[in-house]
Amino acid sequence: MSLRIESEPVQTFAALFELRGSAEAGDLSLTTPIGSTLAQLHWAPGEALLKDGSKTRRFDSVDELIEAATGAAIPVGALFGWLDGRNEPVPGWKADLAQLGAGRLNAVRESPSPRADLRIVFERS
Repeated sequence: MSLRIESEPVQTFAALFELRGSAEAGDLSLTTPIGSTLAQLHWAPGEALLKDGSKTRRFDSVDELIEAATGAAIPVGALFGWLDGRNEPVPGWKADLAQLGAGRLNAVRESPSPRADLRIVFERS
């Protein structure tokens, strides 16, 4: 997973990931290419937790949780739909699902600024 935010200065985030669950309840583990854990995210109704290192932070929503972990608001509900091949509409976002069969998803947020480019390479287990 990589995320590039066209801010000043440009922000980039890249990690290996394991995603389980659904938009309503799930887990996301982010790791470095050599296997070190960057963060573990967990969400369920009324609960959104980010564990990085020895500290755990609580958030009001899964969207706030994802933004704290990656630096940008990524539409989690739509992301699950996109990965399932459904072109879920999200204001300001355009998803390219053409390469899903090859394990690739690209999505771009054009508004609100700054522009964000999300690229995911995945395999299903």
